[in-house]
Amino acid sequence: MSADVSPRLVHLFVRILRARAWIVAAFLLLAVAGIHGALRIPNDSAIDRLVVAGDPLARATAEFERVYPEGTQALLMLEAPDPLSEAALRGADRLERQLSKIPQVQAHSLLTVYRRGSPAGSLGLDEAARVRSFATGTPLFRRAGLLGDHYLGIAIELHTDTSAGRDRALAAIDELAQSEAVTGDAFTAVRFVGSPWLDAWLEHHTGTAMKRFMPLFAVFLLALVLIVFRSWRALMAITLTLACVVAMAVGAAQLFGWSNTIVSGLVPLTVMVTTTATLVYIHARYLEPSDAPTPLEHHARALANKFLPCTASIFAAAVGFGALAVSEIRPVREMGLWTACGLVVAWIACFTLFPALQSLLRTPTRAERAVFGQWFPAFVDVLVPATRRYRWPLVCGAIVLMLSGAAALFGVPGVLAPLRMETDALSYVNPDERVAIDTRHFEESNGLDVANLWLQTRPGHALDPEFLHAVAQLADRLESDPRITAVDGPTSVLRWARYIQSGSDSLPSDVTAWPKLASDLEQIMLTEPGARGYVDLTDLASVRLVVRGRAALFGPPGAMRTYLEQAWAAAQANEPALRDVRGRVVGKGVQSAEITRHLLPTLTESFAITAGVIFLAFLIVFRSPTARLMTMIPSLFAILTVFLLMRLTGIPLNIATTLIASTVLGATENDQIHFFYHYQEGQSAGSRAGALRHALLVAGRPILFATLINASGFLALTLSDLPPMRQFGIVTSSAFILALLADFTALPAALWILSRFESQDGQKSN
Repeated sequence: MSADVSPRLVHLFVRILRARAWIVAAFLLLAVAGIHGALRIPNDSAIDRLVVAGDPLARATAEFERVYPEGTQALLMLEAPDPLSEAALRGADRLERQLSKIPQVQAHSLLTVYRRGSPAGSLGLDEAARVRSFATGTPLFRRAGLLGDHYLGIAIELHTDTSAGRDRALAAIDELAQSEAVTGDAFTAVRFVGSPWLDAWLEHHTGTAMKRFMPLFAVFLLALVLIVFRSWRALMAITLTLACVVAMAVGAAQLFGWSNTIVSGLVPLTVMVTTTATLVYIHARYLEPSDAPTPLEHHARALANKFLPCTASIFAAAVGFGALAVSEIRPVREMGLWTACGLVVAWIACFTLFPALQSLLRTPTRAERAVFGQWFPAFVDVLVPATRRYRWPLVCGAIVLMLSGAAALFGVPGVLAPLRMETDALSYVNPDERVAIDTRHFEESNGLDVANLWLQTRPGHALDPEFLHAVAQLADRLESDPRITAVDGPTSVLRWARYIQSGSDSLPSDVTAWPKLASDLEQIMLTEPGARGYVDLTDLASVRLVVRGRAALFGPPGAMRTYLEQAWAAAQANEPALRDVRGRVVGKGVQSAEITRHLLPTLTESFAITAGVIFLAFLIVFRSPTARLMTMIPSLFAILTVFLLMRLTGIPLNIATTLIASTVLGATENDQIHFFYHYQEGQSAGSRAGALRHALLVAGRPILFATLINASGFLALTLSDLPPMRQFGIVTSSAFILALLADFTALPAALWILSRFESQDGQKSN
């Protein structure tokens, strides 16, 4: 180790090494505190809470839900060849009665509505015929999802605010719905549809995801460290450092009020992978021989030599994840800040705890034990002249793939659409799970996308006849669109009541008939609790329309919301009764579409911030803007090419894969920083070939080993039951391998081209 190092840094690390026992004791205490904090982090994996609280739509939805608090909606689909047969109706009736006995569960079906207008009687053959006539005399039941060609629906509302209460209710519902004693042989299948089952599945599998892929990563880590360094002592030093870092990093969430979400499992994995790569760089340099007079001096000089590139690389990774703070998606923002904090902890531990453990455990140096990779110098001797000879094909090929990746991500106007984006709740669930299969089945014939049109009037005017008449006309116009399944609101309550009483579900178009209808609605709301969910009775200042439809038929994410806003604007312009009314499209379904709209800005903005800050920081450190751009080639190549891979394999942009740019840029920049740092060291040899050979010999082996660790760590995510996590693991591992390929091909080739232009410029200046 002949490189110059700062005497002050050497002296600092000598003092750190002498205080090794105190440092280890302090980190053990902090690790215990971290474990305590990690066990107290709450879970929050619901899709509807993905937008940050400060978002205007999130604030409007929160305000709306304070006015219209409601339970969680779900649906049981009781499938039968003839859903209105006597046997099917009896089975549905038994199940509905049993469901209503479950605490915090309210159930209703078309039988509930039928009994409001007919005296209760046994469901014999004659009564079943009357129910059939009643159910088929109006499209209201089909629009409400309570009747289909081959199923009867039982709507369920859960009145619980806790996950434990929800899970108990769902377990009771599942047991009843699958009980032969309740349903008998009347139904061929029972399907479970709705967010309660989706949320329960996500929460359970989000909490267990780490338990599945972290052990596999540990196996990869143990095997790689033993193969690379062939030392149990080195393995123990690395493992203990990682354990303390991960415990402290995860426990930090309690201090900042962060919660476990669908992507928070990436925090410990990312911190562990980045820390492991840094430890590999430090330990690899520690194994290099030097002319230091004592082992302590040798150790301190090794640490001082790697301090700048390791600090710069961890800074790059922390900036990459910290840049995710620009995201309007709450779990992404929290995950970015959480990971950045964890990387700061990792940086401190890498230069304090790890050296202390190396010293206490007396890890061997290369002189004491052979290290894997003795073939590497011969490989470098072949690689350096090869990259010079094929420099133009290597660089041009990399540029072509990068441009293809950019086209795959952003699209080509008139030729290729941008990469598909999705935040549909079902995209986060394993497609083979019962809840996914059942929900998709229901989606084939019914719209699942829900938006609320919140109409705010002057106090006391929500039941004005003219206003209700205008609302009814708006609802009819919306329902006339085939993309809209149903519109429920105060006037739909009148349609149900009118049908029960007269057999006709139509409302009069003459405005003179609406004073009586307004009076009837007021009486219904006083006697029917379910009808109160559409009108704010506290000051009669607002109503809501619940619009269900198929959002995909409207176009890109957010198009259904735009359609409703335009429909409201047109109605307000044409109806005098609506001129002073404020209308807003709000709700959890609208928030989901808003999340999708934020995916691409999250990716591009965080990437731009990361790249800009990294470039400026290392421009200050390395003082060479041209070469700095050159060293970013592997990261850009990996990121853009992996988008081409996503396009070819059908992997979409979602809440996990949108993190790919910041993750890969922050992690792979480590390799280029170490490469360029030692490349500058080698320039003292006087030749480009000598500088490249020195950089590859010193940094190449750690780059190879660190990439294998990174790739294997993220590849462990393929064991996750969450599709986005599996996809993230695949694309991230692929990106690391692509970056490694570019490190050993396109980067040296680009530096050869740069040296030729620099030589030409020098000759011209002479």
